[in-house]
Amino acid sequence: MSSIPTVHASLDRSLEALGTDTPPRLSGGLRLLLATSAGLSVASLYYSQPILGVIGADLRASGGAMGLVPTLSQLGYALGILLLAPLGDRFDRRRLILVKLAVLSGALLLGSLAPGIGPLLAVSLALGLAATVAQDIIPAAAMLAPERHRGKMVGTVMTGLLLGILLSRVVSGVVAARLGWRAVYLFAAGSVAVMGLVAWQRLPRFRPTSTLPYRALLGSLTRLWREHGALRRAALAQGLLAIGFSAFWSTLAVMLRDAPFQLGSEAAGAFGLVGAAGALGAPVAGRLADRLGAEKITRLGAGLTALSFALMFALPWLSSGAGLWLLALSALGFDLGVQVTLVAHQSIVFGLDASARSRLNAVLIVGMFIGMSLGAASGGFLLAAWGWGALTLLATGSALAALAVRLAPGARPRP
Repeated sequence: MSSIPTVHASLDRSLEALGTDTPPRLSGGLRLLLATSAGLSVASLYYSQPILGVIGADLRASGGAMGLVPTLSQLGYALGILLLAPLGDRFDRRRLILVKLAVLSGALLLGSLAPGIGPLLAVSLALGLAATVAQDIIPAAAMLAPERHRGKMVGTVMTGLLLGILLSRVVSGVVAARLGWRAVYLFAAGSVAVMGLVAWQRLPRFRPTSTLPYRALLGSLTRLWREHGALRRAALAQGLLAIGFSAFWSTLAVMLRDAPFQLGSEAAGAFGLVGAAGALGAPVAGRLADRLGAEKITRLGAGLTALSFALMFALPWLSSGAGLWLLALSALGFDLGVQVTLVAHQSIVFGLDASARSRLNAVLIVGMFIGMSLGAASGGFLLAAWGWGALTLLATGSALAALAVRLAPGARPRP
């Protein structure tokens, strides 16, 4: 009987180290809940993109005004990562996730009822802020997983998130064509609300890992950046990979529309399915990171990305049919490479400081977001000024730079 208090004390210490009030429950249902919630949340940012023309015609808004819809969503997401994601270290992540899911569902519902472009723009900004719940779910998954399975757990959740991004446009187009654009927002609101109810029932509580006040919490982002070289390398390498990734996807529809392909937007949407196939490699990347070490996987992913981009240099010498196959193969390869590297980078940064996982993830995602913005801005300019070859050079060069970051002596684990 005297051993019982000792056992309870040991269990309490283990739970305190984990940061949760209950033992981790890594059932298949919980993994599915986390992955689906992440995917449906981040998909909210992209439902509008393929139906902007339909929305604009219905609301009698100009093309410039409609262009602000996805812009404000992305801006809200960036602000939310910086201003809201660090709160996961200060408060119970379960509460934050539930609150953001409720806000996200409410914003989507208001979007379905928007009488004009002004309210829809306000909704778009709110969607971006609330969709950062996906960046609360990923650290929560890392905390629920034992260290030896952390990469696998993060990879599973990232698969849901990436599939949400890549398939949201397809779902949006199909629903809008049959039921109208307001049904897209209504469907999204309902799906997020259902996930919120399931999360309320199934998600365990998380003990806060920091007591810093809000201003100090934000200020600690710079301290973490200075203290952890592994975080700086991860953010830099992932940002470099994101440049080519974003440059390709932001210009693909334009490139396919011109000679020699002369294809419509449906073809660009079909390429999203190719990207979705690449995203399915995330769980495999997580398991390999657990088994072989995340550092090796980052180099493998960056190398695959560079090779896949380099293949596109052959495009001018191919027929249109062969060129499409080459583009599909390249897209599959670099999508897989980018996602593999991201999962491995998250596995690395989550292991740096268990009390700051939300903030570490925020820094990594901000670095990636900066690369995405640079790629989108430069991709269109290069394609218009110097053609596809210049864009391919940018994508390949940025991926090789990311590989160089991962191969640098400081990036290798000490013996």
